[in-house]
Amino acid sequence: MSDQVIVITGASGGIGAALARQLAGRGDKVVLGARREAELNEVAAACGAEALPVVADVTQRCDVERLRDEALRTFGHIDVWVNNAGRGIGRPVLDLTDADFDEMMVINAKSALYGMQAIISHFKERGEGHLINVSSTLGRVPFASYRSAYSAAKAALNSLTANLRMDLRAEYPRIHVSLVMPPMVMTDFSRNALYGTPTPSGGFRSGAAGQTPEQAAAAIVDLIDHPRPELYTSPGQAEMVARYYADIAAFEETMGR
Repeated sequence: MSDQVIVITGASGGIGAALARQLAGRGDKVVLGARREAELNEVAAACGAEALPVVADVTQRCDVERLRDEALRTFGHIDVWVNNAGRGIGRPVLDLTDADFDEMMVINAKSALYGMQAIISHFKERGEGHLINVSSTLGRVPFASYRSAYSAAKAALNSLTANLRMDLRAEYPRIHVSLVMPPMVMTDFSRNALYGTPTPSGGFRSGAAGQTPEQAAAAIVDLIDHPRPELYTSPGQAEMVARYYADIAAFEETMGR
């Protein structure tokens, strides 16, 4: 049995909801943040009496700080913070508007920055803690070019995560900073993406089989128990990324066939 206090953003569905249920099922206290109140309350109810739902828009710094404060007010401390909220887009680079790009950066990178800045001061006070940023393999390999600005935002998140880890490692060795990179996950993500999701054509290769939210969540649970800098939640993803960077031209030619 575990007994940690774990904050999860984007917890009203998908990976976030699956992660909340799995953690609560083993005895952790979960603090759940999301905009959709009805769905959030449903997930909280499934997690039991010690689940705390907090309606919050993580694109607003004040909401992220309120999420932290509600968790601290209720449970006294936070052990793990999971920046999981995100949204996709179905538009290639040359069709992006200023508003498209800004929205993807705010939802997928800036919201996580708010979470990092909100929680790390608490972890420093305690001398320990675990920050987990949920990114995507698309932040490393462009196997779905219509996710252009989403992929760019996740690449930015990858860099922010690595730099934060470097900033903390010498003085705060017990504060862990982890990056999670799932493949395609079978959730409502595609349906809820801005402009929807186009039908895959010759320019698309998935790079790996999809996962269920429960499979991705189980990998994150293991990461919480065994902290490490990076996690690809699907077997074979790390090898695929290594092949891409070993010979980008050859890999992209293969994807385009």
